[in-house]
Amino acid sequence: MSLVRPFDKLPTLNSAVILLVGTDERRQQQLAEAILKEKKNFKINIHVATSLPLPAERDHVRPRIDLIAFMINMQSKHSLRNVEASLSHIDANFFLGKVCFLITGVGRMNHCSVEMNAVRKLGNLYCSPVLFCELDSEGIRAATAQRLLRMLQICAGHVPGVSALFFSSLMKSSIDE
Repeated sequence: MSLVRPFDKLPTLNSAVILLVGTDERRQQQLAEAILKEKKNFKINIHVATSLPLPAERDHVRPRIDLIAFMINMQSKHSLRNVEASLSHIDANFFLGKVCFLITGVGRMNHCSVEMNAVRKLGNLYCSPVLFCELDSEGIRAATAQRLLRMLQICAGHVPGVSALFFSSLMKSSIDE
């Protein structure tokens, strides 16, 4: 078992790596496909995991991870607990703009078993943006893919003059303050 660290490996030129962590493998796959369909000017690697920690025996071949997107399904308390348990396996430096929470299933609020407040508190506690989306809709899935792709581009350092920490601070809601 190993701690995922953001700066323990050198970046690769014109490429970026995103890690999608969540219990819903079908939605992870749909989102990964939507990200790969988008037009981009750099190589993208998408890794998926149901939970953290990642296996230590693969550390030497694992690329540097530029962005971690934790996927939480509002209809599953297990999904939230899984993400909460996985957060302890992330180095604190990742929370300087390289983590986001992707909340799915928000379109069916009458079936929610996770409280919206719990999700917002998680974002505030870890100083990370919370993105709400409905991945069942192809249009919203494409928009979410575009948003994650732009975040990944910034986190990988491909946008001159904009750091992940600066971008993360821009995404914080002024209502929270």
